[in-house]
Amino acid sequence: MKYAIVEDGGKQYKVSEGSIIDVDHYEAESGDQIELDRILLVSDDNQISIGTPYVQNAKVEATIISHVKGPKITVFKYKPKIRYRVKSGHRQTYTRLRIDSIQIESGGKDGS
Repeated sequence: MKYAIVEDGGKQYKVSEGSIIDVDHYEAESGDQIELDRILLVSDDNQISIGTPYVQNAKVEATIISHVKGPKITVFKYKPKIRYRVKSGHRQTYTRLRIDSIQIESGGKDGS
């Protein structure tokens, strides 16, 4: 099974072809193609390529499916004895991606 570990927005995701992930919001339209180029690891059955810090000549192509909102997070600030109470909420926006292909060109630097 071919999979890769990609970094996006300071977070790491394990992806395979056809998988769907939610990443931080991208300013792009639904249906647009994007390319993730910060690849930390690529595994293709018998061969594993580990980057230092990123795998050279590797890329993951994805399609934007939609923009979604995450669950509501309630923020409540409270200080006892002084009547201070503040309640607010927040919903983070995410971009849902479908992974189309994982590509690595031979001849690149790898850790195997």
